[in-house]
Amino acid sequence: MHATRKLWTWLAVICVFSFAALLWVGREIYLEAPPIPIQVSSTEGTVLYTKENVQYGQQAWLAAGGQQLGTVWGHGSYLAPDWSADWLHREALALQELVSQRDHERKYAELEIGDKARVDVTVKNELRANTYDAATGTLTLSTIRAEAVRRTAAHFNDLFGDAASLDALREQYAMTPNSLPKASDRESLTAFFFWTSWAASTDRPGQSNLSYTSNWPHEPLVGNTPTAGAGMWSIASVILMIAAIAGMIFFHSMHKEEGDPTPSKNDPLFDLKPTPSMKATRKYFFVVAGLILAQVGMGIITAHYSVEGNSFFGFPLADILPYTVSRTIHTQFAVLWIATAWLATGLYIAPAISGHEPKYQALGVNVLFYALLFIVVGSTAFGWIGTLQKQGVDFAFWIGNQGLEFTSMGRIWQILLFVGLLFWVTLLGRGLWPALKKPSESRGLIAMVFLAAVCIGGFYATSLAWGRTTHYSMVEYWRWWLVHLWVEGFFEVFATAVIALLFTRLGLIRAASANSAIVLETIVFLFGGILGTLHHLYFTGTPTSVIAIGSMFSALEVVPLSIIGIEAYRNYQRSQAAPWVQAYKWPILCFIAVGFWNTVGAGLLGFTINTPIALYYMQGMNMTAAHGHAALFGVYGMLGIGLLLFCLRGLSDRLAWSDKALRPMFWLLNLGLAMMVFMSLVPAGIYQAWASVTRGVWYARSPEVVHSSFMETMVWLRVPGDIVFSIGVMFLIVFMWRLVYQNRPARKLAAAALAAVK
Repeated sequence: MHATRKLWTWLAVICVFSFAALLWVGREIYLEAPPIPIQVSSTEGTVLYTKENVQYGQQAWLAAGGQQLGTVWGHGSYLAPDWSADWLHREALALQELVSQRDHERKYAELEIGDKARVDVTVKNELRANTYDAATGTLTLSTIRAEAVRRTAAHFNDLFGDAASLDALREQYAMTPNSLPKASDRESLTAFFFWTSWAASTDRPGQSNLSYTSNWPHEPLVGNTPTAGAGMWSIASVILMIAAIAGMIFFHSMHKEEGDPTPSKNDPLFDLKPTPSMKATRKYFFVVAGLILAQVGMGIITAHYSVEGNSFFGFPLADILPYTVSRTIHTQFAVLWIATAWLATGLYIAPAISGHEPKYQALGVNVLFYALLFIVVGSTAFGWIGTLQKQGVDFAFWIGNQGLEFTSMGRIWQILLFVGLLFWVTLLGRGLWPALKKPSESRGLIAMVFLAAVCIGGFYATSLAWGRTTHYSMVEYWRWWLVHLWVEGFFEVFATAVIALLFTRLGLIRAASANSAIVLETIVFLFGGILGTLHHLYFTGTPTSVIAIGSMFSALEVVPLSIIGIEAYRNYQRSQAAPWVQAYKWPILCFIAVGFWNTVGAGLLGFTINTPIALYYMQGMNMTAAHGHAALFGVYGMLGIGLLLFCLRGLSDRLAWSDKALRPMFWLLNLGLAMMVFMSLVPAGIYQAWASVTRGVWYARSPEVVHSSFMETMVWLRVPGDIVFSIGVMFLIVFMWRLVYQNRPARKLAAAALAAVK
């Protein structure tokens, strides 16, 4: 008890200091973020853009698809360009031609090598010079650069409009004509793109060869190359990771885990009678299956758009389901179905653990279900309609699609979801309260489940932290609080504690040892995970301290994942502990798969892109997608399916249960995911990384690379993995359907047998 109390103290200390540091970094980002000029004008006094243009342009881009349509500073989708990198390259080329004509009266391509070198130096100096006057809030451009800006802006104005000359390019970007129908919106959009590229290339005040985005994107024309800090901190993070892994191995070798108890001869949960509220969670899991099916379907369509652009095997699908909508649903549903599985698990186990069914608990579970269903359907439908009808920035922000990856639903839906999560925490707390009050060996585990649930509900408030005119650097800061800490942090703690509770209830692990182990695992995970959030923010207009802190702590995130295979093996041994444990074979195998994908997807592929020097070249490339697919589905998805199967085992008649569909489901899902990642996404990511290193980010994201024969072959190589994976999903659907179909006759048979006994 004393040791566990010390661990809880350490957990509290680490959380307090880590969040204090994260908030301090947020303050530094706010203070040192790239300034938005009150006006951008030429030396002649002509005003090109105003602050309002830049801020409204950010909203216009998000309303047009935002991070579902290319990226800005590397965050978003992988098909269209990174707009900041693309603008920067196009402006540099335009400036090359203008300087060449001014100084040599010839095209740049016709110049001698020496003359080209002089033009290149002039262009680089022009783009790197910081001419922003903080006193007046004015950014002054030379006459020749102002003309280069106008020429570059004309391209993006036409691209987001309906200029017929760019139809082929829109097809390659999977864009529909008139993404922004209003000319004023397109003008503001160009202001936002210009500002993001200016911040990426101009030197910070008092610095030389260091832009506001730490020289990202890689662009040789303006001298954007990795900083010394990016290289040094990458080396330091690798050394720290190796040392920390060695330390953890030494710790485990010195502290032998207590052996598992001898399991009982019979299933401890065999006689568990589901309460009304537990039974009410059953429909949640069937919605989970539906969301998985929809998410996979949208993923197939989204991947195919990278070949045909706006068609699906010749059918003009983009007219009713554009790329921005299909990708929004694909990414949003991925989070929603996993979250729904975990929320339902919490509501299911609360009465089972406490042995208490609070009054009106079943009513609350039912109300929450229909409220969440309303939010999912409403946010999806209004986001879809708003995109098709191009309702504009007001509609997009409040009720449509905000255009932010993984948190795209409109603000009204976010508020409703926040209220729903707080209601879920209340229901969970009511169910767990008797167990929390009663002294027991497992009370620490129960407390961890409840605290994680409180954090899940409370931290969703970070989705409300940004407004329509919030600086883009701060939008990214708060967005990653939600995506990284909410999804990759507290859900991880919640799920780990739930699994430990389930094994404890089955008598497969000792409650006392599990109690200490979970607190220790949470300490190790959050120690690196909280400040590891910053590895997403290296190049989003943040101070260089973000690179230092983010690289070191994200390296520590890998440490617990490196030996998680040990726990997976222990779980496999537990699955063989007694004959009756075979009833839980497939949920346990899902938990074992989580261990594998934690090591491979989150650990190996995650660290591949996490160091500053690696991410400098791979930001927004397919290596990020490889890590995302392997970690999101492999870890959180398989965990959600495992919890779903465990809960349905207790909610279904034993006579209706059949494992026949679960074997192919399990192996096909994992095999399909591995094929998808390693046959397609990883090779594509490596190829793009090569393109980024050799010529720049703009080139790696250009149609020349994305639609090259190699990259399109990689897209087609996703098909075998997608087919295998989809068949696995269909086996899950078949299993769920048979569970419903066979449950009724099984109940009748059981009732008849009971009557015969009487």
